Amino acid sequence: MFYHIIRPIARFIVWLLNGHLHVNHKERIPDGNYILAAPHRTWWEPILFALAASPKEFMFMTKIELFKYPVLNFILKHAHAFPVDRKNPGPSALKTPIKELKNGNYSLIIFPSGTRHSAELKGGTIAIAKLSGKPIVPVVYQGPLTFTGLLKRKPLEVCFGNPIQVDRKIKLTHENEAMLDNQLKEAWNKIDQEQNPNFHYQPK
Repeated sequence: MFYHIIRPIARFIVWLLNGHLHVNHKERIPDGNYILAAPHRTWWEPILFALAASPKEFMFMTKIELFKYPVLNFILKHAHAFPVDRKNPGPSALKTPIKELKNGNYSLIIFPSGTRHSAELKGGTIAIAKLSGKPIVPVVYQGPLTFTGLLKRKPLEVCFGNPIQVDRKIKLTHENEAMLDNQLKEAWNKIDQEQNPNFHYQPK
């Protein structure tokens, strides 16, 4: 219920602050649940991705430190976010999203690099896709990377790519994970080139 209440509020706030959210190639999103995977470029991307792919409901991996604040803790939990300790992820980092994806409750928004300042992909996304049997949908954000740029009402572009299905029979060896990571990176590059080849991400 809370998710349905907060989504139109978030949509209104984005419209009020910027008013230029453009969604590209939504037709590429498959039926059923999936894993929306993106390179991490801004802190507001999860909101934009969730709005762009609505009416699908999403769960989110969120660093455990944010759950220390009572109000934020309430919002995050009711927005289907679950805590992950980045230093010691533990089995719940995989078990929670796999269970929800299999049950058909929610899709997942995830940033395989973990942070905005890293290009190295962690192995969790591939493992979740394999064990849940759900496809990975690559997605990128192109637009302002600072809050000031957001307020200047520069266009916000969300672009979806074609789904990537991880074979459930594949062994997650280092070589296979590297191959699948490269496939995901190539998908992001393809989407970026397709949407706007002049866009270049520079961490702020």
